Parts: sequence; C-alpha cells; structure tokens
Amino acid sequence: MPTLPQRKSPRLKGYDYSQSGAYFVTICTHNRQHIFGTITDQQMHPTAAGEWATSCWVTIPDHYPDVELDAFVIMPNHVHGILALTGESSRFTTRLGRVVNAYKGAVTARLRDQGLVDGHIWQSRYHDHIIRNEAGLNHIRSYIEYNPARWSDDSLYSAG
Repeated sequence: MPTLPQRKSPRLKGYDYSQSGAYFVTICTHNRQHIFGTITDQQMHPTAAGEWATSCWVTIPDHYPDVELDAFVIMPNHVHGILALTGESSRFTTRLGRVVNAYKGAVTARLRDQGLVDGHIWQSRYHDHIIRNEAGLNHIRSYIEYNPARWSDDSLYSAG
C-alpha cells in the first residue's frame, strides 16, 4: 500500500500555543462555500448560518474564561478573529487549537440542529498568526474591520 505524504503542520514549530498572548485566526468553510452570507455595497449581510457562527464566537469566553475576544468579522466563506489567551484559568490549560476546534464544533452542531447545513462545514485546519506587539494588533484590527469593504481583493474571495 502506498504511503500518504505527511501533512506539514501550519503551527509554528516549538511554539507553546497555550501561553498568554493574542492570536489572529482565520477559519475557512469547506471548499470555501458561501454559507455565512453575502457582501453587497461593501457590507456583510449574514445568513442565518452567519448569525449562528457569530453568536457562537461571542460565547467563547463563557466556555473559556481565560479567553478574551477582540476584533471579529464573519465573511461569506470564512471568519477572522482575534483571541487573547490570558492564562488566568486554574481549571485547565487553554490551548488555541482547543478553542478553535470547540468553536468549529459548536457552529457545526448548531447549523445541523437548525437544518441549515449537512455535511462538512469547515476546512480541517485553520490559519493563525501570533500577534507580537501593539502595532501588529492595530494593523490586524484594521484589516478585520475593513475586510468586507475589500472583499473582491481578499485572497479568500470567490464569486460564490
């Protein structure tokens, strides 16, 4: 039987993703399907699925008290958000991957329960960027805020 090539991890080798800090994450839908809404006149108009994905995002700190939310935007086929791990939990060690996977699972469960989707919703992986300073944080906040207005120039853009 032929061996499958090993997938290279997108995570920074040797980095501890449970340490306190801010992280910019991008999570794409499976096959970049437009399930979360549409953009017209540079404004995002979420579908019911997009509303659920947003409501799941804002409840992350309810489940992970040592996570603080910052800028967030839902796009037709992906979400961008900034998560800050504070390291203030004494119950368990929160890792970025655990938070992202729980979010993806919660959205998937809600959308399936509502009959809004079936099958895969998310790509199996996600992209992260470790935010290292205030200038970087402000740049990413701006990117997130203006992402709908620049949709046609976005690297994740597709006509849908």
